[in-house]
Amino acid sequence: MSNLVPLTFPSLELFQHYGGDFKTYFSAIYTIFENHFIKNKTLFQGVHVTAKALPLVDGIHNTFYHITHEGEDEDNRTPDFRRMERIRYPEFMIVNSPNDDLLIWKNKRGRDTKIVILNESEEYVVVLTERPGYNLFCTAYYIDKEHRKRKLMKEYQEYINAKTA
Repeated sequence: MSNLVPLTFPSLELFQHYGGDFKTYFSAIYTIFENHFIKNKTLFQGVHVTAKALPLVDGIHNTFYHITHEGEDEDNRTPDFRRMERIRYPEFMIVNSPNDDLLIWKNKRGRDTKIVILNESEEYVVVLTERPGYNLFCTAYYIDKEHRKRKLMKEYQEYINAKTA
C-alpha cells in the first residue's frame, strides 16, 4: 500500500459556524449524513455501505444517532460535539480505503464479522458489519480515551499477527 497518497481529512463541521444555534447545526450535520449514506451510494472497497435506519430515534436514522451521540444507555444518549464535528470522517475513511493512513482489520462480535477502520492521527474509528452483498455502517467515533486506543491497537496487531502466522 505504500504507493498511496497520504490522506488530508475534511475540515471539522464546527458548531460556531452555525451561529451557536443547535437546531440549525443538528440539521446541517444530519443533511451531511443523509447525503453520504442515504441519498448517495457509498462504497467500501467496491461494496455498498448502508446505514441502519431502524429503530428511528426521534424520527432520524439509528446510525446517525449512534455516531453523533454518546452514552452507554441507548435510550438516553446525549449529543457529542466531537462526534458531530467529525461527521464527514466516516464517509471519507470508507471511500479512501485502503490507504497507508488507515489501519483496517476484521474481527468477530458474536455471529457478526466487523470491519474496523482506524486513523491513529485523527483518533477516529469507523465500524462496519459485513452482510451478504453489502456492509452495514455500525458506528463511528472519536477516540477520547487512551485505553480505548490501546485496545484497538492491540486488536489490530493481533489481527496482523494471525494473518502472517
